[in-house]
Formats: sequence, structure tokens, C-alpha cells
Amino acid sequence: MIRLCTLMAFGLLAACSAPQAKPDNESDSSNAAAQTSTLLPLVVRTAKGAHRFDVEVARTQQEQAKGLMFRKEIAADGGMLFPMEPPRTASFWMKDTLVPLDMLFIHTDGSIAFLKAQAEPYSREPVSAGVPVAAVLELRGGRAAELGIREGDRVSWGGCAVPAERRATDLNFCPAPAR
Repeated sequence: MIRLCTLMAFGLLAACSAPQAKPDNESDSSNAAAQTSTLLPLVVRTAKGAHRFDVEVARTQQEQAKGLMFRKEIAADGGMLFPMEPPRTASFWMKDTLVPLDMLFIHTDGSIAFLKAQAEPYSREPVSAGVPVAAVLELRGGRAAELGIREGDRVSWGGCAVPAERRATDLNFCPAPAR
């Protein structure tokens, strides 16, 4: 009887501690959540100096379509980067976006082509630089003004933004220095 109880106890212990296999669709969604929670370092260089952000990246069409919709707040040094590969003329709107955003449209040379400050929540009016861009960066509304970020300032991200950290990412953006 004692052996039977001992065997049952070990069996229950093993069953409770054994990793459970996830269905394929659950593994994929967990991996996607893990990837979106990884933050990418990004640096904006202004006349006043450099400022670092740690931003989410919207890589897929689904992530780019959702963007920062339904967020109630954006961290002061957070935001979202929308890489455009290949570079293209991008157009954004604020449908279902609850908070104002600053939108920075970034040329392929790393300079800010256009900055839309304090884009109005829920607006369906398209915002665009009107030229092909390498990426669009969305920040908390008013943050660009707080930091003195202007059109023409320079942006880099990934390992190029923080070379001392030796970041391993496939999203390095290393524009040539301004002349």
C-alpha cells in the first residue's frame, strides 16, 4: 500500500512538473507576443544632443495596421517604429488611436523628412511626408517638442544606435553621417 501511494505521488509530481506541449497556433501567438515585447534601441540626434528611445517594432502588415491603436498611454522614451522595406511613401491616420502622437517620417539617409506633431486622436485624415521613407517613428504626443526634435535631425536604430551594447538584431539602421 505504501509503495502504491509513493508511486502515485511521484506520478502526480511528474505530471505537474512536466512541460505541456502547446498547440501550434498557441506557440505561434506566444512567439509573436515575445517578439513584439522586445524593444529596439533608437537614437535621435538633434542640435541639443542625442536622445535614446526603446521602441516596439511593427514588422508585419497586421502589426503596422494596428500600430498604437487602443493604447491609453505611451512611455516618455517609448514609441513604435514602422520600418518600410523597401522605402515607400507612407500614409498614417489616427483611427482608434486614443492618445495624441508625434509622427516622424525618416528618409533613407536617416534624416527626419517630416514631423507631424500632436496628431489628433481618432482622426481619419491621412498624414504623410509625401516622399518615400525608410521608416516612420511614432512617439507620445508632444515629446518631439520637449526634446527639440525637428525635421532634418538624424535617426538610427538597433546596433547602430547603441554600438557599445553590441546589440544583435536584423534591424540595424546605420545611415551615413550628415555632411
